[in-house]
Amino acid sequence: MTTPAPGSLAAHLDHSPRPLAFGTSGRRGLLADLTQLEVFINALAELEYLQSLPLAEGGIIQGDVFYFGSDLRPSSTVLVEAPSGRGELAQAIEAAIREAGMRPVYLGSLPTPALTAYAITHAKGSMMVTGSHIPFDRNGYKTNTSRGELLKRHEPPVNAQVDVVRQRVYSLPFATSPFAANGQFKSGHRALPVVDPSASLAYERRFVDFIGPDALSGRRVVFYQHSAVGRDLVPSILRALGAEVIEAGRSEQFVPIDTENIDAIQLKRMQAMLDAVIQSHGQVDALVSTDGDSDRPLILGVAGTGRARFFAGDLVGMIAAEYLGADAVVVPISCNDAIDQSELSGCLEPKTRIGSPFVIAGMEAALAKGRSAVCGWEANGGFLTGSIFHRRGKSLSALPTRDAVLPMVAVLASAQEQGVSLIELFDRLPQRYSRAALIKEFPRKKSLAILRRFSPGDPMVCEIDFSGPTLQFRSAEGKPLPASAEGVETTQETCAALSAHFSAARGFGAILKINFLDGVRISFSHGEVAHMRPSGNADELRIYAVANTQERADAIAEMAVAEPGGILRALGNDV
Repeated sequence: MTTPAPGSLAAHLDHSPRPLAFGTSGRRGLLADLTQLEVFINALAELEYLQSLPLAEGGIIQGDVFYFGSDLRPSSTVLVEAPSGRGELAQAIEAAIREAGMRPVYLGSLPTPALTAYAITHAKGSMMVTGSHIPFDRNGYKTNTSRGELLKRHEPPVNAQVDVVRQRVYSLPFATSPFAANGQFKSGHRALPVVDPSASLAYERRFVDFIGPDALSGRRVVFYQHSAVGRDLVPSILRALGAEVIEAGRSEQFVPIDTENIDAIQLKRMQAMLDAVIQSHGQVDALVSTDGDSDRPLILGVAGTGRARFFAGDLVGMIAAEYLGADAVVVPISCNDAIDQSELSGCLEPKTRIGSPFVIAGMEAALAKGRSAVCGWEANGGFLTGSIFHRRGKSLSALPTRDAVLPMVAVLASAQEQGVSLIELFDRLPQRYSRAALIKEFPRKKSLAILRRFSPGDPMVCEIDFSGPTLQFRSAEGKPLPASAEGVETTQETCAALSAHFSAARGFGAILKINFLDGVRISFSHGEVAHMRPSGNADELRIYAVANTQERADAIAEMAVAEPGGILRALGNDV
């Protein structure tokens, strides 16, 4: 940036702003960098961009209503004094909405999909202040057009508009700017508008009208509340569907539950919670919950012995798609490959990169081909519907954003209709088991170096097949690509380097395929998969493991993230 003009806001800032970047879905960053000024600039730019779009493409009209909401992470709505003095991000969002000439309507603390569904129904834009599942020292927000999520194609023009707005806001006189030198509002605390409860009420009605008020009659469910924003609304929905719900584990401290990374410690904690509930209330069918902004489900089935079994989100999605009668399904490359062996395989669209915008693009492509019952999901369990679904004379409108409640109630209702337990229901799926895990505080720079080290130099190569007599190189569309002698030699060296870490001594077979669509996904001769990918929101490196037994999938994940000498750390040391 050029030298700021004397007397301008930029000239008075006492810190070097760190621009807020897009992650896999929405903008996230360290709370220390999330000044109200930075949030205001980005939100205002996104609002101005939406105002430039035609209504048919999700545009909004100046002077119209614009909805916003928040999760229960303290910094979303409250000033956090230590260590950074940041917070009240929702207040910065409201200020940006007003500055853009829109009329802000605060829908309160509610699940992200509840906000999005309500806004889409009314053809309005919306913003959700949430850090989802990421660590406590971070936060962010997510913008929706009047048709749904911002997609990857929107990000470059949005970022260009951020640059324009940043220069405009920074050049204003500091004396009249609402922002202090530290990037917070000079006025200090600001009250939020009165909450409009309409979106939460409409979200509950969405499921009762479609599933039916007695669909879960007789099911006994424990809802693990922790600090999820839907901790009161989701139990209310389950009760409205006929379930008996026992609430447990409510926390006023933020609990960053990542449904894609449920580890042994968390499972032990939830088992203890179940044991206490069963002792006082008797046997239950399931323990369910969501992540922080309640767009990803957490589902555990409970055996007659009281022991719980966690169901990964990619398997939950399969049950939900079957319940809905989908004719097209879209999943990212990270999902359990049980879907390739299931009755849904004939409905499977090309697998996508990881992140809801890519799944949404895949659903749009399926609709363009004439499919009429289109859905998708991610390994974290977030379930998206790209079309209207019809079932037993009832209709469910499309909601092309991650949702936790639909897959949750679909699984419970499916078990109810078939007269089986959740464990019996999931045992009917192809017996492929998965586990995801991650290493925290793994610098993104090092994660990207690992990907570069083990990825082909040719960006057109999406997959390398080692299973035949000669190496086969393929594009993202599965088309064969020519291979140079140099490319073959480099690939063989890459395979040998990976085999040194994913070794026979650790139980791995020969490498059959490596896929590079999103990260490095290795398929082995024993039917096992190890998929490495950096987080899009934090300094974390993830592993997705798939195997023929849950024990082996767990073991692969544990070997990968073990400290200090696990596979991922060793790969990082090598680069």
